[in-house]
Amino acid sequence: MAGGAMAGGGDALRALLRAANALLRQRRYRAALAVIKGFRNGAVYGAKIRAPHALVMTFLFKSGSLREKLKSIAQATYTHSRNLAYFVFTYKGLLAAQGKKTPFHSFLAACIGGWLVFGDNNPVNSQIIMYLLSRILFGLARLAVDKGYIPQPRQDPFPLLAALVWGTVLWLFEYHRETLQPSLQSSMTYLYQDSEVWHDVSDFLIYNKRTDSK
Repeated sequence: MAGGAMAGGGDALRALLRAANALLRQRRYRAALAVIKGFRNGAVYGAKIRAPHALVMTFLFKSGSLREKLKSIAQATYTHSRNLAYFVFTYKGLLAAQGKKTPFHSFLAACIGGWLVFGDNNPVNSQIIMYLLSRILFGLARLAVDKGYIPQPRQDPFPLLAALVWGTVLWLFEYHRETLQPSLQSSMTYLYQDSEVWHDVSDFLIYNKRTDSK
């Protein structure tokens, strides 16, 4: 009796999978299904990107109990995963609703998604926007060269760019620290400020700061 029930359940599951696979192969549902898979991919990618970053940054720079740290990691991962999933869903959904994709349609759909999903000024969204901004500036510079709006550089401009970026960020850190994003402040404090303080070998080589009251 039990074996027959299990076999019947297996048959039902196989039938359900066949029906689902048949649905996924239907071209008339492709646009809607692409929106759903985009939501799935956004959620997975957001979690894969944020979880290790949040883990490292939390245990390196944040104080508090283990429970508080794990809660912070989970919250940051959830926020990144949810927002990226919502954005992909919104963007692809708007493109599907508009029909034929054009450069303006892509720009408009992404603008609407960015406003609705990433418009809240919180640490996770700020990091995502800054990550994108740096790549946008690189991309626009390359596009301007490709289109002939600016001449092809005779020499590689990257060394000059590296010098200006590092010069600017250290100037901001030393004299206008409050203008920098908090996680960048923490990283630079660890590198450039904490390295000026020690008492003995323990907090010179082994630890960054003393772990006792010596």
